[in-house]
Amino acid sequence: MSNSTTGINRIIKAAGYSWKGIRAAWINEAAFRQEGLLALVGIIAACWLDVDPVARILMIGSLVLVMIVEILNSAIEAVVDRIGSEHHELSGRAKDMASAAVLFALLLAFFIWATLLWQHFR
Repeated sequence: MSNSTTGINRIIKAAGYSWKGIRAAWINEAAFRQEGLLALVGIIAACWLDVDPVARILMIGSLVLVMIVEILNSAIEAVVDRIGSEHHELSGRAKDMASAAVLFALLLAFFIWATLLWQHFR
């Protein structure tokens, strides 16, 4: 089934769908809310700190990456839960791998922040 919407209307509709996804993640996912608030604090801190532009981009970018991966994790969990509630090895594996992706994104953000703050304050 092809979508006949093109041009600016397609962009506007896509933005609306994206907003609905962000809103759904905020309402339904506690982890997204927690990470979102931490990301907001981190972004404010990164803008407040006297660091060079590359460091600031790395700090903010790592937090945005965590949010992206968390939304993908939530989407995978929603699809798996939609398929069925009975235990299946592949469903568990999909959820575990998505969770592992969030962990890797969080570890990356932690190491970026730790390294840049260490350089800044030593």
